[in-house]
Amino acid sequence: MMDGSITVHDTLFRGRVVRIEAASVQLPGGNVAEYQIVRHPGSAAVVAMDAQHRVCLLRQFRPAAGGWIWELPAGRREPDEQPEQTARRELTEEAGCQADSWHALGSILSSPGFCSEEIHLFLATGLTAHPTHHESYEAIEIHWIDFDVALQRALTGEVRDAKSVVGLVLAREHLAHGKTPPERST
Repeated sequence: MMDGSITVHDTLFRGRVVRIEAASVQLPGGNVAEYQIVRHPGSAAVVAMDAQHRVCLLRQFRPAAGGWIWELPAGRREPDEQPEQTARRELTEEAGCQADSWHALGSILSSPGFCSEEIHLFLATGLTAHPTHHESYEAIEIHWIDFDVALQRALTGEVRDAKSVVGLVLAREHLAHGKTPPERST
């Protein structure tokens, strides 16, 4: 085994979204450790900003989080789907809009101590309305909130979803550096 190599011994669980593997990992320095790794196909999240500088925040029921939380439109990547394709699809399905302009904000690892999920973050502007398509297992309310208010909610902990907090902060940085600021309508 070389440093960083992973030998999967068994698939402990295979579900609709994730699978869990039992694996041996060669650590730097020579030690071998046993891990359970959650394999996730990855996802994308969207800071969708309209001409009034409002962003779409979803109030979504999440059983794993204990109830309702605030988050950006986001979702899991389908097989062979590029991250921006996922972002475009999820923005339409969850928020009921499409965007003319897309800007990659980077990606984050949701919980790298045990999970492989990489979340790609995007800023979308030039929005037009389209029908939503919520799945039967989704409970979603769509809210359009002034960007500065949404960012403040993220910074004070009212928005606790990690991808949403990071997405809003990265969007602020992107816009603060003069990169493609959407025009404010009066």
